[in-house]
Amino acid sequence: MKQHNTNDDLISQVKVATSARLHMGFFDLSAAINKFGSLGMSLDAPSTHLTLAKSDFTLMHESVSDYVANIVQHFVKAFNIKQNFSLTMHSVIPAHAGLGSGTQLALAIGVGLNQLFNLEISLAQIATVAKRGKRSGIGIGAFEQGGVLVDSGITNDELPQIALRQNFPDNWRVLLVSDSASKGVHGDAELQAFKLLKPAQNSLRDMMFKEMMPALQRGDLLAFGASMMDLQAYNGEYFAPVQGGHYASRDVAEVLAWLQNNGAPCVGQSSWGPTGFAILSSAEQAENLKKQLQLDFANKTNISFTICCGKNTGASIITS
Repeated sequence: MKQHNTNDDLISQVKVATSARLHMGFFDLSAAINKFGSLGMSLDAPSTHLTLAKSDFTLMHESVSDYVANIVQHFVKAFNIKQNFSLTMHSVIPAHAGLGSGTQLALAIGVGLNQLFNLEISLAQIATVAKRGKRSGIGIGAFEQGGVLVDSGITNDELPQIALRQNFPDNWRVLLVSDSASKGVHGDAELQAFKLLKPAQNSLRDMMFKEMMPALQRGDLLAFGASMMDLQAYNGEYFAPVQGGHYASRDVAEVLAWLQNNGAPCVGQSSWGPTGFAILSSAEQAENLKKQLQLDFANKTNISFTICCGKNTGASIITS
């Protein structure tokens, strides 16, 4: 997290900005000791941006939805906050799109309240109170430090820890494929899915640490992309029974197939989707593919495309 601090006693306002993350898949869906283990990265957009300020009375700006207000009240009760404050939401990552909106929102609110009232509560404690990071540490890691992240999986019911982090290359780009007509599996349906699915017969743990991340470190997109496709196939096959196929959205699946046929080194779905992604070698390649996609898929008005950079820093927290 990037913090710009004022003297604690003088803090009257906290601004928190955090952005979306890609969850590129679990690499150990077997019944291993360190269950799950996942790969993900922080993006520079879309973002969640909010302002918390001390106030004469507690005020939720009209930009605050009931969902957000419930998160706030949960923290107020858990942290025993008695002081009044106001909350303004400037932007929010789209919900149930596979971009980590819920975790980033909860952490932003929790960290903002912690800073505003000098509560001295750790990020791990905030995540636990918010019931975030139970299966994957990517969202918490993205908020804290950004970059491309590998978490170690679940051990003894503790929050997954970041085992490895690398910067996303400055020249690479991520092309997001969004479907406004679809929502990813979430809530009770997500919990039921994990109860229904049996452990996988194999793990890609060795591939992750011995092939995929070393390829990223040396900037080898072709090798990194080949491993990504293996990781996506592993997850797609495992989750197909509960999401209706390897991808949650048929339209996104069609676009991803097009991208593969037109030179994208790798494609995939983020988390439960429906958002898909391609990792590309340059801004020029991303722009050219986006322009052609907008022509070829003009009839699918529910589909949109966004070019992103990797974000190699955590959330921004500014106090005044």
